Amino acid sequence: MKKLHILATALLISGSTVAQNLPVDFETGGHGANWTWTTFENDDNPALEVVSNPSSSGINTSATVAKFTARSTGQPWAGCESKHGTDIGEYQIDEDNSTIKIMVYKSVLSDVGIKLVTASGWAKPELKVANTKTNEWEELTFDFSTVNHEGMTYDQIVIFMDMNARSAETVSYFDNITFNAADGGSNEDEPLVAAPDPTLPAEDVISLFSGVYTDVTVNTWRTDWSVGDLAEVDIQGNTTKKYTNLDYVGIEATGDNSIDATEMNYVNLHAWTPNSTAYRIKLVDWGTDNAFGGGDDVEHEIVFENPTQGEWIEHNIALSDFTGLTTTSNISQIILASLPAGQGIIYVDNVYFSKNMVNSASTPTFDRFSVYPNPATSEINLDIKAGNTQITAYSITDLNGRTILSENLTSTVINKTIDTRSLQGGVYFLSVTTDLGTKKQRILIQ
Repeated sequence: MKKLHILATALLISGSTVAQNLPVDFETGGHGANWTWTTFENDDNPALEVVSNPSSSGINTSATVAKFTARSTGQPWAGCESKHGTDIGEYQIDEDNSTIKIMVYKSVLSDVGIKLVTASGWAKPELKVANTKTNEWEELTFDFSTVNHEGMTYDQIVIFMDMNARSAETVSYFDNITFNAADGGSNEDEPLVAAPDPTLPAEDVISLFSGVYTDVTVNTWRTDWSVGDLAEVDIQGNTTKKYTNLDYVGIEATGDNSIDATEMNYVNLHAWTPNSTAYRIKLVDWGTDNAFGGGDDVEHEIVFENPTQGEWIEHNIALSDFTGLTTTSNISQIILASLPAGQGIIYVDNVYFSKNMVNSASTPTFDRFSVYPNPATSEINLDIKAGNTQITAYSITDLNGRTILSENLTSTVINKTIDTRSLQGGVYFLSVTTDLGTKKQRILIQ
């Protein structure tokens, strides 16, 4: 559900008592974008920039990333570092927290280095890993378990993006820094990217929770009888329901808010879990008396065994599959349960009923989607090329949904420079509409 806000979080690492501000994703509401990064040994030391993703295809679809410019006159070990203590927090290296992963996008092949520093300034030598690809995103893994860090508490991370002697200036991008267990499995319990926006027409949908449609009223997303905790978290500017310590949770739209789904054929939602071995989705219709326990309640539950962990799963479930749900005119409860009981972590977004099946393959792709500079001061450039579809329109709106400008198109490309000097500073949204759906990009005007 789209709603831009700042969310400060601290991740408690398993087996450790110190808190980290992770992942470092450079998104609004995330970590990294507002940190005090300092560059060093780089001639005039140009500041680390937070910019639009130069290539949102491949493994990194994040909106914003970090940009490091290495001067030709800078040292091979030129780099950038977070501020002690207040940025990344404190962390220790142990078996649950011994590798660091970072996504990089570089124009040259050279070593990337990462160094960990204590509050006193003490550090062991940086670890180096060379990128193997150019002009595309690649994830590098740094194994800190090869060095003894026992008793060390670190509060600063140092990044070296191009550890070569340079005859010309190079530009490198990095993003999505995570700390992981020794076996390479992530200990992050949060998705790095938001759930995709649904694309079905609004007139064919009853939405309970999404940022695309107008939502109906839901009495509660966690009933008093639920066993589990609920929080709303921000993922790439996208408000998402997060259930933790989950055994089961009741979501209720009761009384006048009950859902009449008689013209609907599917129930849909996105789910993301790092640990559930199975989860169940139950629909309950309270019958014509629109009251629980009135004798005409009907329900049915569907079980999903061994869901893929660590990625968004789009569920498009035919209401006819809920064979015990013989009426759908007063749906008042959705009950979500998880195994192992009391331990489940499930993120939920885009909960809605629909007349038609979602065709997941029919989503827009782009060969190029570049919006720069971002943040912008006087102008912003759109360099966009559609992949499997045709662009029909684009628009820019403010946080209140007011349209600043819009244009209808029949094209596969957008090459525009937009004057932003008349706009007040703040957050805006670019929407590019195609035959297959809409892609959104957040824009910051300074």
